[in-house]
Amino acid sequence: MTLTVQNQPGAPPPLTTSRGAALYIGALLGPGLLLLPGLAAAEAGPASILAWLGLLILSGLFAAVFSALGRHTPSAGGVIGYVTAGLGSRAGLATGWMFLAGVVCGAPIVCFIGASYVTELTGGGQLTRAAVAAALLLIVVGLAAGGLRASAAAQLVLVSLLVVVVVVAATGSAGAARAANWTPFAPHGWLSLGSAAATLMFSFVGWEAVAPLTTRFADPGRQLPRVVAIALAVTTMLYLGLAVATISVLGPRAASDVPLADLLSRAIGAAGPDVAAVAAIVLTLGATNAYINGAAAMVRQLAPAAPGRRGGPVARLLAAITVTGLLLIVLYGLRIVSTAELVAVPTALFLAVYLAAMASAVRVLHGPVRFAAVPAALAVLAMLGFCGWALAIPAAVATAVSGWTRAARHHDTRATVQQARRAGSQPTHVNSWPRADVRQRDWPTTRPVTAGVRAGHRY
Repeated sequence: MTLTVQNQPGAPPPLTTSRGAALYIGALLGPGLLLLPGLAAAEAGPASILAWLGLLILSGLFAAVFSALGRHTPSAGGVIGYVTAGLGSRAGLATGWMFLAGVVCGAPIVCFIGASYVTELTGGGQLTRAAVAAALLLIVVGLAAGGLRASAAAQLVLVSLLVVVVVVAATGSAGAARAANWTPFAPHGWLSLGSAAATLMFSFVGWEAVAPLTTRFADPGRQLPRVVAIALAVTTMLYLGLAVATISVLGPRAASDVPLADLLSRAIGAAGPDVAAVAAIVLTLGATNAYINGAAAMVRQLAPAAPGRRGGPVARLLAAITVTGLLLIVLYGLRIVSTAELVAVPTALFLAVYLAAMASAVRVLHGPVRFAAVPAALAVLAMLGFCGWALAIPAAVATAVSGWTRAARHHDTRATVQQARRAGSQPTHVNSWPRADVRQRDWPTTRPVTAGVRAGHRY
């Protein structure tokens, strides 16, 4: 018998299509709608719309590949299982820890972006923004601690409100659009599209964040394509509509940290900054909550609770996010680090996760979706080239996981030799860790998930 969501003891009720779509949309709409339209316009001018179009096409490839992977390899660990299926257990473990590191480092950054809209309304300097970011972070962690079912319901409401605000901003400000704002089209040259695309890529990271929720659907084969299609359609409409409005309406003033506030000021008048601040809080809570909930399912795979130990793996994850986030916020408030320096780290980590998933998809999938994974992997690889020094972070994670794995195998080998000597017999499998033994020791024989995923649970 296969262990599904319905027959696992104590499993939460399955997600509906609407709630699943809300979680996906909430993850995809993270920092992009708050900040990146202005940053891209600053880097490439009106030509940044071409970067938006290219990345929307790339997002469609991501959607097709992750949907296929979700049906091919259902796994509560999401990308861990996907990468393990094609690249092996060591790569799967490294991908899982990269994802968790990206969540831990990325959560306070999203809170910083939301805080910028609040301080735009209320005033205050960098210390005030840091204080608001800390408050948002604590709220997000509290929502995640409340459980996935409550978070899914909250996500549905938050995303609905967000869509309304963005549509009002884009359509309500249309009367202020000017064709002259599109010239010169590429004021910084055509090569600036590369840097703009690298910046915008952070707004398209999210398909992997909710991948672990594939096991929460009662009928993944039917529901997943619908959920992905809804999420892709909504995000395309919102991203492209807001990008066009930002350039058409704001023109040279589009290079702003709070473009949504500027658009709403033209759409509804003096109340615009107030509504923008509320929307910023909504988006911060929704996106970060989706990331944390996806990571919670993954951390159970990487570090299951030990008997007799206080606090489960999810509690330790939330504690790590809280401590790390508050530390980074304090460093930012004291002007020791900048927002740009903080953003580069989770961007590199998440892109490394995408690269591993796309490479695995090339090996395990078949048909047209397999060919879709090839250009997606090449595009991600190109984006990684713009991450600079931050590439050292995912490289360090991969190196550490490789070292832990080798040390664990060496420890098990020595234990096997010593046990065999005490028993007066010759040891077997001294130089290898047999896959069959790992499967029996770490996975229930009824669960059709690659054995190597749980093999690293002690780390």
